[in-house]
Amino acid sequence: MQYSYKAISQAGTEVSGTVHAESPEQARDKLAAQGLIPTRVFSGPVASGLGLGERISYRLTRVSTPDLVLFTKQFRTLFNAGISITALLEVLEQQTENLKLKKAAASMGQEVKAGSSLNEAFKKHPDIFSHLYCSMIQAGESSGRLEEVLERLIYLLQHEHRVKSDIKSALQYPVLVLLVLGLAFFFLLAFVVPRFADIFTGAGIDLPLTTQASLFLYHSIVVYWPVTLTVLFLVIFLLRKYFRTEKGAYNKDYLLLKLPILGPVFQKGAMSRFASVFAILQASGVSVLNTLSILSGTIGNSAIAREFTRIQDQLKEGRGISSPLRSARFFPPMVINMVAIGEESGNLDQMLHEISVHYDDEVSYAVNRLSETIGPVLIVFLAAMVGFFALAIFLPMWELVRMV
Repeated sequence: MQYSYKAISQAGTEVSGTVHAESPEQARDKLAAQGLIPTRVFSGPVASGLGLGERISYRLTRVSTPDLVLFTKQFRTLFNAGISITALLEVLEQQTENLKLKKAAASMGQEVKAGSSLNEAFKKHPDIFSHLYCSMIQAGESSGRLEEVLERLIYLLQHEHRVKSDIKSALQYPVLVLLVLGLAFFFLLAFVVPRFADIFTGAGIDLPLTTQASLFLYHSIVVYWPVTLTVLFLVIFLLRKYFRTEKGAYNKDYLLLKLPILGPVFQKGAMSRFASVFAILQASGVSVLNTLSILSGTIGNSAIAREFTRIQDQLKEGRGISSPLRSARFFPPMVINMVAIGEESGNLDQMLHEISVHYDDEVSYAVNRLSETIGPVLIVFLAAMVGFFALAIFLPMWELVRMV
């Protein structure tokens, strides 16, 4: 059984972590054997042993990519200095400001002291360290090239963070414009159209279809908002539940790749991630089958991940990777051809690196063009909204003028 604890180290500092034992008494004995003075031993996660304020802070703390990059850089620096893993993790526990990383470092230190390997200690914290992160640590540990793997891992984390940040930055302007359009639509719908509609109804004018549609939306959003809100929440709940299923996740990600304007950006981002992760794992000594398994869980798109599963099945039959890629969806011809050349020449990791660099540039270019491309689409939305309300108000107004 796993017990969490709080204890005093030989240096007089308070530490916390987890230890495997049959009973609390055995857990205390193990801690004492490690030179720790236990102050509290309890079953459950580390967070449950904290005070109320610390527990709330722990729950609210998030490990961002910059936090993880800094943690990995510190780990690499201390490892390169020749410090033992247990001492290294103790230093990280003291220096790391992020509460979750601090507790994770303390827990991993105790697990390593108890005889666990480094990658096993990392795997105990899946909410912080991804499957890809743990697999690379395992590859470095088993090959004796942990220093090189840590360098590649830092590059990969920074690379993916940069791509995601660029895409988010490019989407900020369109999202802001859509928000303003939505607020303007609501204002016109709630305060302008109903007043004109009362005038037209009082004059006995038959309301045109656009005005009737506006009034229907007005009653749905403003008058019967509890019903509309309930239906909206129910739809969102059912969609989220569906998207958590294997089929739902596949359909959602497939549609994302098929979206106009945004779809190509998502596809290029996935190709960049595929090539960079594949290249790094190959250079780190991970087998192709294991690499594809890791990619299936970390590519971030269920539709492409399903292709990896199918490629794995063909690889187990003794076929190379380039041949299954030719029949796979979502992989551009350039990727397939360069993988085939790399496989034939024995320089697969180098070719994958070239693909990664190329698609990094493609993603950067596509992201920079995103705002320019979406601009005309937003203008069309704006024109459609203005035209809708103009017809809803002016069509009956012209009829009223004719009656006068």
